Amino acid sequence: MIRPPSETAAPASTHHRVPRWLPDLVLGVVIVATAFLPAPVLEFRTNGATVALVLSSVLLLPWRTRWPVPVLAVLLALFAVTAMLGTLSPGIGLAIAAAVFRLADRGPRRRAFVAAGFVVVSVILLSLPSSISSVFEPRVLQFGLVVALAAVAGDGARSRRDYITAITERAERAERTREAEAQRRVSEERLRIARDLHDAVAHQIAVISLNAGVASSSIDSRPEKAKDALVTIRGAARTVLGEIGDLLGVLRTDDTTGGGDASPQPGLDRLDDLVEQFARVGLDVHTRTEGDLSAVSGTPASVGYRVLQEALTNAHKHGSEHRAHVLVEVTDAALALTVTNPSDASTSRESVESSGLGLVGLRERVAAARGTVDAAPSAGGWKLAARIPLGPGGER
Repeated sequence: MIRPPSETAAPASTHHRVPRWLPDLVLGVVIVATAFLPAPVLEFRTNGATVALVLSSVLLLPWRTRWPVPVLAVLLALFAVTAMLGTLSPGIGLAIAAAVFRLADRGPRRRAFVAAGFVVVSVILLSLPSSISSVFEPRVLQFGLVVALAAVAGDGARSRRDYITAITERAERAERTREAEAQRRVSEERLRIARDLHDAVAHQIAVISLNAGVASSSIDSRPEKAKDALVTIRGAARTVLGEIGDLLGVLRTDDTTGGGDASPQPGLDRLDDLVEQFARVGLDVHTRTEGDLSAVSGTPASVGYRVLQEALTNAHKHGSEHRAHVLVEVTDAALALTVTNPSDASTSRESVESSGLGLVGLRERVAAARGTVDAAPSAGGWKLAARIPLGPGGER
């Protein structure tokens, strides 16, 4: 499906990022202006020497990103020199505040606060010679206050950036999690469709194949037997077409509509019908049931039916004597199913090699019901054993 442009691409951002050099340029212009504009108080007035020091601080500003601590130390030294010359330079004070801001914004937090505290105390002490009446005069504290505010603003900028980074990473992680969950659901659905398709087709196709062989070999010598085989083929073909139709109906059903009209999954209540189907195609099945089979329902019953169907199909295809034995044991805790059939060594190897997909799907289906499956050659034949735990009421 082609999505509209609003869904396929995000709109272009109308916000233009400020060039990195622009803040330094604006700050440099302000600092230079403080050196040449008339000062409102005597202590802020500059002379030739202090103007040179102010211009030097402007030249140092671009380096505060790469070397914040050395630049801050040099600016503090320039402020000390101007204070000794009898001038409190607002321009150098702003440069110190800018350096402290960058250190708090980009450097380690502990180092930034230690450095900011040292600079605040140093600036206040260097401003004391300019005080007239008291150490608490605003001219003494104002530069220290500006530096402290710069440190707080830099730390706030760092916190905001870290918060945005954390939110972005969390969103990306959530997106990756959603994609992984969607992929997992797709994989599970593909496996479920593969299992259902195998259950619906494999058994009936095996019946068709075996009866086709019987019909072709006996059509001349025993026409009645060939006729019976063809009738069986027709019934198996009708059955498999119906099951495939049900499966396609489920696949085409919109989940939001509450499900389709698919037939319910067969359960162990249809065990006799299953045995009769195999008897019609020449497999002699002996069954023994221990416990109350009617007490098993829901998922264990449908999974148990598929276990027996797969095991008897393999016994029919690979067994050497066309017979099998089924043992069904029902307890309060679990449903145990055991299917054995005689086979020689060559057919045992053949069953191991050719029934892999069916057994893989069977193990997945049983594992979904919290059960286990063991299929392997046994003494004189082949044995498949499955155990499915039961919950209250015989359900999972």
